Amino acid sequence: MIKICLYGPESVGKSGMAIQLAQMYQTNYVLEQARNLIDSNNFSEDDIIKIGFAQTSAVLEAVQLANKIVFCDTDVITTQIYSDYYLGKIPEVLFELEKEVVYDLYILLDIDMPWVADGLRDLGHKRAEMYEIFENELIKRNIEYVKVSGTWSQRVEAIVEIIKLKFGIGPCE
Repeated sequence: MIKICLYGPESVGKSGMAIQLAQMYQTNYVLEQARNLIDSNNFSEDDIIKIGFAQTSAVLEAVQLANKIVFCDTDVITTQIYSDYYLGKIPEVLFELEKEVVYDLYILLDIDMPWVADGLRDLGHKRAEMYEIFENELIKRNIEYVKVSGTWSQRVEAIVEIIKLKFGIGPCE
């Protein structure tokens, strides 16, 4: 099963992109589980641990039911980044959870999309800084990734092409 992580800071289109790509490939997607568990950025270490477990479980479950490929709109590295940012620490268990799901492709979505506030998003003024943090976490881990930017349709086209080149799989007709 091919696991693709749509990765990057808030408001770069990860959720919508995961849904659209999953529809195009007639498969499953996994949305950011934090949105089901918290309603503000005033959360605890216990909350962040629950988010890590929920994200990991959701991906492992989706893999069992997917059609060749599964699109995930975040990962546990993201949970670690926000834990560090908001709490100033990262629970050790998140590093263990990170090892449970290995993605076949990371797509780092650029911040060239309009930022949209939605209640949880509050870092619009720090988009460039957060983008750099996200990219540096991949670099630090030696994780291969592809940067994708442009309009929505340009992003979709680029991702479809990347998947074709890397895995030989195109969207379902």
